[in-house]
Amino acid sequence: MSDVQTYASDVAFTPAVKAIQARKGSREAYAQVEQRGWRTEIDMNLAAFLANANSFYFATASADGQPYIQHRGGPKGFIKILDASTIAFADFSGNRQYITQGNLSENPKAYIFVMDYAYRRRVKLWGEARVVDDDPALTQSLMPKGYKARPEQVILFKITAWDTNCPQHIPQKVDAADVAAALVARDARITELEAELAALKGQPQAATSS
Repeated sequence: MSDVQTYASDVAFTPAVKAIQARKGSREAYAQVEQRGWRTEIDMNLAAFLANANSFYFATASADGQPYIQHRGGPKGFIKILDASTIAFADFSGNRQYITQGNLSENPKAYIFVMDYAYRRRVKLWGEARVVDDDPALTQSLMPKGYKARPEQVILFKITAWDTNCPQHIPQKVDAADVAAALVARDARITELEAELAALKGQPQAATSS
């Protein structure tokens, strides 16, 4: 298949995909989407979404097309924006299988899927990625401060196109850390209210007129 694209969305809407859309009745609607255009640069909304993400799924494929998906996680802010179309993150040492790195060494095409379960939002990013494992300064600059993990290398991801999905069928889930913080705030408020109630009970009752 040729890499020549008329629209940014052609990275996903290949001729085969468009043929199926036509057969199943959605081609006209998605032709309008093509005209409006998928985004190819990071805007303020995407930047804010990525800054709040602590997890995403990273897809690559071998030279013969065998797909592989790997989870990547870290504290909020571990995904860094380098320029209008490039994001990067420190790649932490793991099980040392190196499937993702092996795939990228022979096929740079990659895909990032970021899910926000709490607000039922998802973002899809198509692009090309490469591993940088010989730049300790860059690796250290991308390492989240205070995070207890060993950075092994950096992955740079150049965005070709990105899009959002509707919230259909996304189960609503909340991070355990957010739940814990909400419970602490709730308990603090309960303690405050109990103190106010005790103080009110200790005050003499106002005299009532007969």
